[in-house]
Amino acid sequence: MRPSDVFDLLRDGQPRTRAQLAEVTGLARSTVSARLDALMRLGLVVPVGGVSTGGRPPSLLAFNPGARVVAGVDLGASHARAAIADLDGRILSERGVRLDIALGPERVLGWVEEVVHELLAEQQRDPDELVAIGIGLPGPVEHSTGRAINPPIMPGWDRYDVPGHVQRAFDVPVLVDNDVNIMALGEQHAHLRDVDDLVFIKVGTGIGAGIISGGALQRGAQGTAGDLGHVHVARGADVTCRCGNQGCLEAIAAVPALADAIRAAGIELPDGEDVVALVRGGDQTAVQVVRQAGRDLGEVLAALVNLVNPSVIVIGGGLAMAGEGLLAGIREVVYQRSLPLATEHLHITTSRAGERAGVIGAAALAIGHVLSPESIDRAVDRSAAQAVVG
Repeated sequence: MRPSDVFDLLRDGQPRTRAQLAEVTGLARSTVSARLDALMRLGLVVPVGGVSTGGRPPSLLAFNPGARVVAGVDLGASHARAAIADLDGRILSERGVRLDIALGPERVLGWVEEVVHELLAEQQRDPDELVAIGIGLPGPVEHSTGRAINPPIMPGWDRYDVPGHVQRAFDVPVLVDNDVNIMALGEQHAHLRDVDDLVFIKVGTGIGAGIISGGALQRGAQGTAGDLGHVHVARGADVTCRCGNQGCLEAIAAVPALADAIRAAGIELPDGEDVVALVRGGDQTAVQVVRQAGRDLGEVLAALVNLVNPSVIVIGGGLAMAGEGLLAGIREVVYQRSLPLATEHLHITTSRAGERAGVIGAAALAIGHVLSPESIDRAVDRSAAQAVVG
C-alpha cells in the first residue's frame, strides 16, 4: 500500500489516529506511521487537536488543504475569471474582467499570467506554493494536449499550445478542458459532492453538456462528449446552423436564436443578453420564446436521460437566469418522454454556483491532478530522494 492510499483516507477532512488508519488499511502501525511521516514532510497531513511540547505528538492527524495552492481560470467568449484556491477547492482570492477571447492567445494568456501572479501576492503566497493551474476554454479541447481544436469563436487559438505558453511563466502542470466540463466539475465540487451522476447544461451563445457519470467526467474519445448544440431537433428542420447543418438545437434554442425570434415578433432587442431582462420583466413574447426553448432542450435531454440516467440535471449559462420558464419547458418534455424509472428520482435545477462554476471547476481540475494517487506517490518519492541526498 502506497502513501497515497493512506492519504486518500484523510481526504474527507475527518481527523483520525494512527491506530484507526492501521485498522482500516490492515497495515502494521509502524508502516502507517512511515506513510504518515512522509505525507507530513510534504505538509499534506498535519497533527490536530493539540500541540506537542516535546513529548508524545498529538494523536489525531488530518489533511492540510492549506499546504499548497492551485489556480483556476475560466475563459469565456467575452469574460475571464481567475482564482487562487486551497487544496480543498476553497477560493481564497479571485478576479474577473470583460475580455474578448478573439483577442487571441498571446493577449488573453498574458492576462492570465499577470493576474495569477497578482493573486498569489495578495495571498502572500510564494510562486513555489502554486502546484497546478486549471483552465477552461469556450470551445472544443483535446484534453490530452490542452489544445483547442477548430474552435468557432476563438480565432488564432486552433491547436495553440496553451499549457506550454502558461508554463513559461509557471513551471507547474497546466490542465485544460472546455468550459462546460469545468462548470460541471465546479457545480459538483461546490454543491453536489455526494452526487456521482449529473449533467451540467450550459445555455448561452451555444449549448453544451458536461457529463459526470459514476463520479468521473466523461470526455469521450476525442473530448467532444456532451456537444448537445448540434443534435438534430425536428422543430428546427429548416433552420441552418452556423455549423452548416440544418435543425441543430443551438440554431433554435441558444441565446442568439431566441433574440432573433423576439426581434421577429417586433420587439427591439439590441443585445442578446437582454433576453433574460425581458423575461424577468414579464414580457410575454420573451417568456413564451424561452419556454419553447426549454421544450426544445427537453427533447434532447430526454434522450440523454434515457442513455446516461443522471440523478441531477443542472442548467447553467446566461439563459439559466431567465427563471422557471426555461426549467418548466425542460421538465415538461423530459418527464413526458423519458423512462419513468429514469425520472423517478431525477432532479432538474438551475446552477447554484452561477458565474463562479467555471473558476471553481478549473481549480477542481487542477486539484484532481495534484492529489491523484500517482502525483502523491511521486511527491513522496521525490521527498525521500532529496532527504537521502541531503
